Amino acid sequence: MTGIAQDKEVALVDRLTQACGGAYSPEVRRRYFITGPQWAPAYEGQAVFHAPVRSPLTFEQVIEGYARVGVGYWCTHDTDVIPTDALFTDRQNEIVGKIKESLQKHGMKCSMVTTETFHHPVWAAGPAAESPDVREYAKRRLSNTVAIGHELEAQFCVYWPGSLGYYIQGAVDEVQTLRWFAEGLNAACEADINIAKQKGRPTLKHCMEAKPFEPQAEILLPTSDAMLAFIFSGLLKHPDMVGLNPEYLHELMWGAAVRASLARALMCGKLFHFDINDGYRLKHDVDIAIGLVNPLDWLNVLVLLRSYDYKGPFNLDYKPPRTTSNHGVWSVSIPTMLDRFITLWEMAGEVISDPIIKEATDALKAGGTVSDHKDVNSIVSANRELLSLHELIGHRLFQILIGAHRGRTYSV
Repeated sequence: MTGIAQDKEVALVDRLTQACGGAYSPEVRRRYFITGPQWAPAYEGQAVFHAPVRSPLTFEQVIEGYARVGVGYWCTHDTDVIPTDALFTDRQNEIVGKIKESLQKHGMKCSMVTTETFHHPVWAAGPAAESPDVREYAKRRLSNTVAIGHELEAQFCVYWPGSLGYYIQGAVDEVQTLRWFAEGLNAACEADINIAKQKGRPTLKHCMEAKPFEPQAEILLPTSDAMLAFIFSGLLKHPDMVGLNPEYLHELMWGAAVRASLARALMCGKLFHFDINDGYRLKHDVDIAIGLVNPLDWLNVLVLLRSYDYKGPFNLDYKPPRTTSNHGVWSVSIPTMLDRFITLWEMAGEVISDPIIKEATDALKAGGTVSDHKDVNSIVSANRELLSLHELIGHRLFQILIGAHRGRTYSV
């Protein structure tokens, strides 16, 4: 087989991508509350065991790229775009001004801001470290990010306390550390209230994001359920302002059923924001694009969110594979991810309106006719055949996923 000439590779990738078909236009993609983080396309492929494989991207390039493929919203960590040493300075204001210009130029909005509290050496012991100076700096950083969010007219502020924990057992007081962490969130919420009042804007929605492990060996708030307990613990001065930003893969990493985790957040009225990606259960944080690993699970997740009228953003928190080039990030990775999400979302609508699933679920909810309501055997007998519908519903979901409900079959 003859090798592909290097000057023809891009054309080959683009031609095969187009040949796949099924792509939505940028105009259609913008109808959905999909948000594009700075860090996703800008990820160079580096990791503990990996050297970078792609060239860096500026926020101007990322915003322009998202606008071109049809993403209407952009979000960022503070130091994704502002060097740490430039925070709290006139240079920060200059950069924020340039971001606003770029967003306006490309018809985009900023949806969310978040503070980097895990990478810089100051966070070696986490954002709620024993040192009062570290904790005061954390409060300033969190409050500064809130101010940036208001300047960019964001709606959400996300907190990922992945460095809140320890490597060495017994080295920290977990209760005190959680109290200190609450002080940081309280400072951010207080700053938000004051800035929002000055600017005549609504306060931000503050969203906590759980992760069971990495980078700390033991994380103190490892799951969305743990964060719900924290929100309702009494430590927060403004618990009404604080909710969750679950990440699909972070829930899967500890073995959870993602749909069940989201259901508990919905039940508490705390599902504010949702990071979408894909990956493998009980593995590390690979951040694969949505639908490439668990499409049936994703369909079920979106059925739940559509059923309970989730109106928050879907944030593309993923990493383009190291095998994907800079060109491939914009020509393959991001557009195809958008199209899989939209397809699965619309499929979820088909599930909700499917007459077979509706009749089956209605029958299960009605139950069978019981001859003697006080006799357990009568209750079992009345529902015994109906329970076979559970498996039938699963089969129907599979049919919708592969298009069999529309007559797609295979001849053997």
